[in-house]
Amino acid sequence: MLKTKKRVQLTLSYLALIIIAIFCLYPAIWVILASLRPGTSLYSETLIPTKITFDHYLRLFTAFPFAQWYFNTIKIAVISMICGTISTLITGYIFSTFRFTGRKNIMNSLLVLGLFPGFMSMIAIYILLTQMNLLNTHFAIIIVYVAGAPLGFLFAKNFFDTMPKGIIEAARIDGAGHMLIFLKIILPLSKPLIVYTSLMAFNAAFTDFIFAKLVLRSPEKKTLAVGLFDMLGENTAPEFTVFAAGCVMIAVPVTLLFIFMQRYLIEGITAGADKG
Repeated sequence: MLKTKKRVQLTLSYLALIIIAIFCLYPAIWVILASLRPGTSLYSETLIPTKITFDHYLRLFTAFPFAQWYFNTIKIAVISMICGTISTLITGYIFSTFRFTGRKNIMNSLLVLGLFPGFMSMIAIYILLTQMNLLNTHFAIIIVYVAGAPLGFLFAKNFFDTMPKGIIEAARIDGAGHMLIFLKIILPLSKPLIVYTSLMAFNAAFTDFIFAKLVLRSPEKKTLAVGLFDMLGENTAPEFTVFAAGCVMIAVPVTLLFIFMQRYLIEGITAGADKG
């Protein structure tokens, strides 16, 4: 009876996972196949196109400055990822290692600020960027992304809390300072956390639309998300299949990164989920 019950539960679990996988994969498959379908309409009587064409991918680079949009997005995402990861790790290390007046209040304030949606501060940020003459620049976007990255310090702090204290104390006895300990001991042991933080920072900057749309104006300054959105809005006859091809091109680097770093990503999520 007990074995039968476990088998039923296992079967239902696998069935639920299959249904979830179908709901998750179907939109992605539909977009990929739509990008290979002739014409400009996304509507089709069949899921699999009767004829496959790659003209929409070619048109992305010939009719639109897609290569420039791609370069802009990669540049912003990589710089934001590097600087944001460094600031997040340093913030987490400070809160994990140091004990100072107001530490808990600052942590609680950062946690509360992190709960609010980012677009709530966009008007204030827009005014600041206007006064600093930084509108329509990639530097403005990078500054905001990097400045907001430390709000996710909790994963880093909890990870550092699990570090073996004996190694750190031994290094301090040998005369190592906090910077040397952080660079030579903490970071080499934090590969899962670094990968997780980097992927999250890269993905956030690579796929962001709202803030990039607010700041960027010139066609040569646009990112992929802004460029594809404007590509549909500016044309009297929107080419939805070309748009689908652009969506596939956007998904390629992010998907490859997640697949390549999947093991470290899972380890980082697990380590950061434990309360320290």
